[in-house]
Amino acid sequence: VQLQASGGGLVQTGGSLRLSCAASRRTNSNNGMGWFRQAPGKEREFVATINWRGSDTYYADSVRGRFTISRDSAKNTVDLQMNSLKPEDTGVYYCAVALGPTTTTDDRRYRYWGRGTLVTVSS
Repeated sequence: VQLQASGGGLVQTGGSLRLSCAASRRTNSNNGMGWFRQAPGKEREFVATINWRGSDTYYADSVRGRFTISRDSAKNTVDLQMNSLKPEDTGVYYCAVALGPTTTTDDRRYRYWGRGTLVTVSS
């Protein structure tokens, strides 16, 4: 399975970006999915997760109320709408397919990872 994340770029503080992640084949339809990010010099951190049906979501405190995760099972994609971006949101964003159907914040519970897309928020 290959995951391709796209939509990253350079945006000013307060701006918006929409990230999208597409799976190469239909293996994630029964799995939760998530987005993580890694800022320069920092460890990878959880951002958002969604269950297999798209009915349950969970967010990191730092992004709750600004970011929205969604999925389209027919298209085999998961998106991350990011609004009111801040410089501290800068980093490489990765999408991942979870081992199980539920939401999870633990990166050890994800089996497939995309290559990542860079988001840079200028102040």
